Amino acid sequence: MNRETGCGGCAQRSDFSALKSRDPDIRRLLADYIVSHQEDFYRLAFSYVKNRDAALDVVQESIVKALSKADTLREPAYLKTWFYRILLNESMNHFRRTSRILPLEELEQQSAPAGCDPGERLDLYDAIDRLAPREQAVIKLRFFEDMKLEEIAQATDANLNTVKSRLYKALRKLRDMTGEDLRDE
Repeated sequence: MNRETGCGGCAQRSDFSALKSRDPDIRRLLADYIVSHQEDFYRLAFSYVKNRDAALDVVQESIVKALSKADTLREPAYLKTWFYRILLNESMNHFRRTSRILPLEELEQQSAPAGCDPGERLDLYDAIDRLAPREQAVIKLRFFEDMKLEEIAQATDANLNTVKSRLYKALRKLRDMTGEDLRDE
């Protein structure tokens, strides 16, 4: 079992009949969490796939995977980072399988970090898209999902110092690409 994520052996399983034998408290917690954070999940998926329907598909696949693997979550305290790890993996897998064509009207509907005007938003998103996938994940989880560095470390299965380093490097690259001074405040 992974100490940080609370995830035991993550065997592939899509049989929903297996859900009946699982702890109902975990399933209830998972269902409540999914319902209450569905917009956050969509926003993160959309930031990777850049398409409404594809983002909905990614979220749906993540939910299906989480429900089918609910018994691997050993510690309910890790539910958030456990689910975000599934969502990140599904988002990146979909992103790798598809092209990077971005309809402008969909980009304009994305939320941006506080303090960004619409003209700067396009430059910032373009710069974020040019980062390495691991750097993108740290930036998106920190600034768009408002996760703490410790939570990002758990969600990405990385050491806290590695997350800090990736964040620092990503912010430096974004500053160089956009000419803006972006800081983690």
